[in-house]
Amino acid sequence: MKKIALLLAVFSVSLFSTAVAQREHPAYLHALSDLRAARWMIDHRAGDWKATEEENAAVRKIDEAINEIKQASIDDHKDINDHPKAQEINEHRGRLEKAKEYLRKARKDIDEEEDNGFAKGLKKRAADHIDEAIRMVEKAKVS
Repeated sequence: MKKIALLLAVFSVSLFSTAVAQREHPAYLHALSDLRAARWMIDHRAGDWKATEEENAAVRKIDEAINEIKQASIDDHKDINDHPKAQEINEHRGRLEKAKEYLRKARKDIDEEEDNGFAKGLKKRAADHIDEAIRMVEKAKVS
């Protein structure tokens, strides 16, 4: 019985923290969604398309941006591969362009977040990671 009560308590706290994050930090939650979509666009390859060094670097930077947001306890508790339904784009450059679009949306999302104490460092670090991911995607497009 104690195990069930403990599980219910943990589940309740998780739901409460997600609800608080959705209410207090909706822009960061949108950014998480956009970052996951960008990651999928880069990491999911159609056919025999091989990842470039720049694409791998972009994925790492996206993961770092996601981790920055989650370290600030703005977590939607979704798997890194859980992303919004994205249109399948089989053309390599088209996928990279769509990924860059998602990255720019994520960058805009975190710029719109309210200005409070904890967010200052987070915003800067996450923005730097997203900016670097955009640069890597742009380099991959010319490779």
